[in-house]
Parts: sequence; structure tokens; C-alpha cells
Amino acid sequence: MTSTTNVKVSSNPGSRNEKEIPGWLLLFLAAACGIIVANLYYAQPLVEPIRQAIGLSAGSAGLIVTLTQIGYAAGLLLLVPLGDILENRKLVSVLLLFTVAALALSAVAGSAPLFLLAALLIGLGSVAAQILVPYASHLASEESRGRVVGNVMSGLLLGIMLARPLSSLLAGWFGWRSIFFVSAGLILLLALVLLRALPKRHPQSGMTYPQLLGSMRRLLTSTPILRRRAVYHALLFASFSLFWTTAPLLLASPAFGFSQTGIAIFALVGVAGAAAAPVAGRLADRGWSYVATGLALALVAASAFLPMFVHHRSIFTVGLLVTAAVLLDLGVSANLVLSQRAIFSLGVEARSRLNGLFMAIFFVGGAAGSAVGGWAFASGGWQVAMMIGAALPLLALAYFATEGSNP
Repeated sequence: MTSTTNVKVSSNPGSRNEKEIPGWLLLFLAAACGIIVANLYYAQPLVEPIRQAIGLSAGSAGLIVTLTQIGYAAGLLLLVPLGDILENRKLVSVLLLFTVAALALSAVAGSAPLFLLAALLIGLGSVAAQILVPYASHLASEESRGRVVGNVMSGLLLGIMLARPLSSLLAGWFGWRSIFFVSAGLILLLALVLLRALPKRHPQSGMTYPQLLGSMRRLLTSTPILRRRAVYHALLFASFSLFWTTAPLLLASPAFGFSQTGIAIFALVGVAGAAAAPVAGRLADRGWSYVATGLALALVAASAFLPMFVHHRSIFTVGLLVTAAVLLDLGVSANLVLSQRAIFSLGVEARSRLNGLFMAIFFVGGAAGSAVGGWAFASGGWQVAMMIGAALPLLALAYFATEGSNP
């Protein structure tokens, strides 16, 4: 049998795959994306023990998470576009080896400057996941592209949703450094397997790196569907980040009294949201993107209204919070896949740049949502935070109403 590493994937926009992407490869890409992107979220529930260990002041503790986000945003704009000019398999492997070194550095860092540098580099290298997503789209036929992207994104979303409870549990058993050691080993293994298992893809753009970066501004100004989809998801991801920033604060408050283990278990309900990704992809393949997008936006709006007047712990109020979390993650997951499917249908040559721009824009929305959520909860409590969380998807729905019936 011929090794898959000898298969070359054409970048010719007129080419079509002779057969569907193998099931094992699709599953592997989904798992790889989840393992990689989880690195962005491991530190979030561990800020306090990390801060104490590296001697960081309480006022600067937010840098532990913020620098990882800054590194990721920089990578989306500066490294992900390289997928349009460099051989994808080697590019991903190099980024993963870079991430292994950053993870190892974070695991042994004994000072704040060293750990914060490692946090920045972890975010930078973890953009490898956003090269694999358009890569999977290249392997798919036009008729199955939504399904393929949806399945890969379900793996990525599972990685996001499982990262926080996993790091909390490992930290409780073996200390906070253990999750970085474990992740370094997993990413190293993943890099070696990817290098051998993935088909090659040689882009044929002929562009230099400065030309590549210069083209991104033109893509943004000349691609209305990219701008529209980026605005939709920036608003939804802001609401998502706001909820998951403030919900643990509510649950840990005296009104609810959840332990860290209880909060970790609550975070697991978000895993249900990953189920929406492949369903959304199939709906897009059948031409239902417009209807599915409206439903996704409405689900996120409903998720903020449901628990708006929760005040204290009871079976009913915890049930409302769980329902809200599931609806929120379902809506955000579905809209993400619908948006990427629409963007990847624009053409082969610029998929990595389009994906980098899309992800960078909505990632800024998520960072803003986290910041606003923390401020709103401290200033006005849970109700104020949820009012803002509901306003964001309502703005997206208002903008969606101007789109018309074309996906």
C-alpha cells in the first residue's frame, strides 16, 4: 500500500478529489486540532497557583492568560497565512515542535519573566490548529466540505471545552506544572505522527511573504462575506467568553458555594456544544446556511436571557445555568462551522489567509468579552453581565437581518 505521505494535494481551484477523505484521517485531524488548541486554555483555571509559584503580583496575574492570547492572535495574522505558500505538513510540524519547547519552558519556569515568555510562545505555536482546518478543507470535495470542516471543528471544540477541567484535575493530583509536561509529550508525539501520516500539500501561489501579508488587507476589504461572518462570530464569541468568565465567579460565590471540582464538572456540560459542529456542516452542505445561521444566533441570545435572574443555588437555578451553557455552546459551535464553510468556499488559493483573518477578528471579540464580563460582574453583578451577554448576539441578529436569504 502506498504511504499517504506520498500523496500530493493540488491547490488548483478547478481540481476535485477523486474520493472522499478517509475516515481515519478525518478523525485524526479532529483529534489533532483539539489537542493543539487545548494549550490556550490550560492555564485559565490555574492562574492563582501559577502566580504564587512564579512570584507574580495579584494585579499582574491576568498576564498569564492574556499573553497566550496575544501570541495566538499574532500567530493568526503572521503565521497561519504561511499555509498559502509553504508545504502544509512541514509547516505544522515545525510549529508543533516550537510549541513543545514553549510548553517545556513553562513547565520548568521558576520566574515570572520566563513563564510569561513561555505563555506568549505557546499561543504563537498553537496556531498550527488553524492551518490544519483549511488543510482538511483542501482534502474535501465541494459537496462534503461542510461535513469535513464540521467534524474537524468538533474535535477542536472538544479540546477547548475539556482543557479547563482536565488542567484543574491534573493540578489537584500532581501540581500545576504537570499539565504542561503532559501536553509537551502529547504535542511531540503528534508532531512526529503528523509528519508521517499527512498527505503533502504544496501551495502554488508563487507569492513572497511580504506580498502574502500585504494581500491580507486587500482580502479583508474586498471580501464582504468574510467581514460579515467575522462580525457575527466576534459578537457571539464575546458573549461566549463573557459567560465562561463570569459563570465560575457566580458558582464560587457564597450564593452557590461550588468547589473548584464542582466548577470543573459544570464546565464539562459545554462538551455538548461540540455536537453542533458536524450537524451545522451537513446543513451548510445542503444549502441551509442562512436558516442555520439565524438559529445559531438566536440560541446564543436565548442562552443569556435564561439565567439572567438567577440569584441563589437551587436545583432549578443550576438547571437553568446548565441549559444556558449547552445552548450557548451549541450556537457558537454551529455558527463557527457555518462561517468557516462559507469562507472556505471562496477559493483555494487564500484559504489560510481568510481563516487567519476570520479567527483573529473574532478572537479579539472573545478577549473583549472576557474583559467586559469581569468588569460587569464586579460592578453590577451577574444580571448586568448577562444583559451585556444577551445584547451581543442581538446585535448580531440585527446585522444578520440585513443579509438576505443568500448564505
